[in-house]
Amino acid sequence: MKCMILAAGSGTRMRPLTDTTPKPLLKVGGIPLIVWHIERLAHDGYTDIVINIAHLGYQIPEALGDGSEWGVNITYSDEQEEGGLETAGGIIKALPLLGDQAFLVLNGDIWTDYDFQDHRKLAEGILAHLVLVPNPEHNPEGDFALDGNRVIDNRQYTFSGIGYYSPKLFDGVLYGKSALAPLLRVAIKEGKVTGELYEGEWLDIGTPERLELLNAQLMNRY
Repeated sequence: MKCMILAAGSGTRMRPLTDTTPKPLLKVGGIPLIVWHIERLAHDGYTDIVINIAHLGYQIPEALGDGSEWGVNITYSDEQEEGGLETAGGIIKALPLLGDQAFLVLNGDIWTDYDFQDHRKLAEGILAHLVLVPNPEHNPEGDFALDGNRVIDNRQYTFSGIGYYSPKLFDGVLYGKSALAPLLRVAIKEGKVTGELYEGEWLDIGTPERLELLNAQLMNRY
């Protein structure tokens, strides 16, 4: 299974840190955040990783190269000219690199010890499988709910930014900027999205304060 790391965001909430550094290269425990993802993905069996880039994006290939340092193959989907295509738009541009089988997508600005499953299969007719987490303080109402293993369009848990997708989810969507949530909500209403609740370690590193908190936690741990 191939994986895509979303790394094209402008990092507006992380300013001034992201004025000169793209958010995925901000350091956590002395290591760029995206490197933690790459190491975890390699450990969990992933060998082909696609990374989309936009804001200060040239710095990411300079830092990571082709991935051989971690035993993986990294290819880049360059959105620098467009200025970022949002989540669905970025995935659509990267589809030629991701192939015609289900693939994993994860946000580049989260921290988690979730075990990525490189052999996960989507059930017949299922377009997506979402990993949900208990609501953090900054998203108290949540995004989606679970009814057994089906995701329903109520607010109960927070979408973690980790999902397994069929390319068919993006059928008919035109190239350009587009968000993922509307596509998911249509598929959810059709009963074509499964999900799971993950209660392990997870943090959305969306602000300098959360980055500082995580670094403090890691310093105490190690």
